[in-house]
Amino acid sequence: MRIRVKPSRRRPDRITLNLASMIDVTFLLLIYFLVTTVLAKQEDRLSPTLQTESESASGELSDFQPQIVKVMNIDGAPGYQLGPNVFRTKEDLARTLGGLPKTAGVFIHVHNDLPVGFAVAAIQAARDAGFDQVTYVPAK
Repeated sequence: MRIRVKPSRRRPDRITLNLASMIDVTFLLLIYFLVTTVLAKQEDRLSPTLQTESESASGELSDFQPQIVKVMNIDGAPGYQLGPNVFRTKEDLARTLGGLPKTAGVFIHVHNDLPVGFAVAAIQAARDAGFDQVTYVPAK
């Protein structure tokens, strides 16, 4: 930005500013912020898929029982537990999950002492069974 005194007959001490360079910098900053803005959904913010109903029209609370698949060591071997049922393979789990209602979703609760592959297999089995809402719950 260049500041100079321009001689004038009316005002001898009039100062003029060349604003072209400031406008250039402003547009460059605008373009920089537009280009570097991330418009994709952030993966570190997972939305919970659990939805409950407060009260129905009759005044009764809805009977909400989520499907919970526990991935843990059962009798010394990795397995999947859905209620009282125990499954050793992903295919058996997917077959059983296929017969359950899909609206409530499914929770995959994984214990600490298992490899990641078993957790991924349980999530994939739930997806293969037709569940859209699959929530991963790590062990604490």
